[in-house]
Amino acid sequence: MDLIDLVQWPAMLATVVAAWLIASLERRRRTIGFWCFMLSNVLWIIWGLHASAWALIVLQVCLAGLNIRGARKNAPGNA
Repeated sequence: MDLIDLVQWPAMLATVVAAWLIASLERRRRTIGFWCFMLSNVLWIIWGLHASAWALIVLQVCLAGLNIRGARKNAPGNA
């Protein structure tokens, strides 16, 4: 097992933590959840490049785009 294979575990943990935080009613926790999702996207892409998991990489890019879109739509002043 390569050390890069271990990246999938913090990626999974960041994804779970992000999902927990993003469901919060507190804006600060949702913001932290957003950044956790961005971190998980980067980690999954790093692991996906190593594993040649191209569909996973495309999925992470799409999910990052959707998260950015959601953050912009929910930004103050965009009611």
